[in-house]
Amino acid sequence: MINDRLWREGAGAFKVFRMSHPPAPAARVSPSTARNRDPILDVLRPRMPASGLVLEVAAGAGEHAVYFAGAFPALQWRPTDPDAEALASIAAWSQQAGLGNLLPPLSLDAAQPDTWPVKRADAIVTINMIHISPWSATAGLMAGAARALPPGGGLFLYGPFIESDVPTAPSNIAFDLSLRQRNPQWGIRRLEDLTALGAAQGLTLSERIAMPANNLVLVFRKDRAPAAAG
Repeated sequence: MINDRLWREGAGAFKVFRMSHPPAPAARVSPSTARNRDPILDVLRPRMPASGLVLEVAAGAGEHAVYFAGAFPALQWRPTDPDAEALASIAAWSQQAGLGNLLPPLSLDAAQPDTWPVKRADAIVTINMIHISPWSATAGLMAGAARALPPGGGLFLYGPFIESDVPTAPSNIAFDLSLRQRNPQWGIRRLEDLTALGAAQGLTLSERIAMPANNLVLVFRKDRAPAAAG
C-alpha cells in the first residue's frame, strides 16, 4: 500500500503521492519518471494556466499524470494513450491516488486528430513520445493541438531533440541510432523540422528550455488572432 504523501510548497501546499511501489499489478513503473518529473514540474509550474484542463498525450504508465495532478489541484488533468495496457496502468495509479482533479484516462491516437475525444484543452503536455513514434504522430499532435488550444495556449514537449547549431551529445547520437534500428519510423527529431511543422499549424516555438540528461522542453504557443481593425 502507498500510504505516505509528500508535501511541497508552491503557490500553495499540494500533495504528491510517493510512487515507489505500484498499487496494482496493472500499474507499470518507468524508472525515468522518478528522475525527470521534478525538473519537468519546475518548468510547468510557472507556465500552466491558473485553471482549466490539461491534456496529456501519450501518458504511458500514468506516473507523470498522478504526480502533476497532485501538483496542480486547480487544474483538471486528462491523461490519454492509444495503448490498452497503458490505459490500464494509468487507471490503476489514478485509483490509488484518489485525486479528484485527475480525470479517467481516454484512448487517444496522436496521429488521428480528427478522432481525438478531447476537443478543447487549456494546455497540452507530451513527454517522451515524439522520438518513439512515427512522424505522423507528431504531425497529428501539432494539428490536434492547434484545434484544441485557445489563443496563447501552450503545447509542452519533453524529450531529446537534435539542433543544427548545438552539438549533439554522443549519448543522443547512439540513442537515435538504436531507435532507428528498432523501428525505421522512430528517431530523435530535428528542432527546425518541429518548428516548421508547428508554424504551419499556427503554433510558434516560444521557449527552448535545457533539461538534465541532454533533454529539452519545447513550448509552442498557439498564435493569437490578430486584433480586429476599426
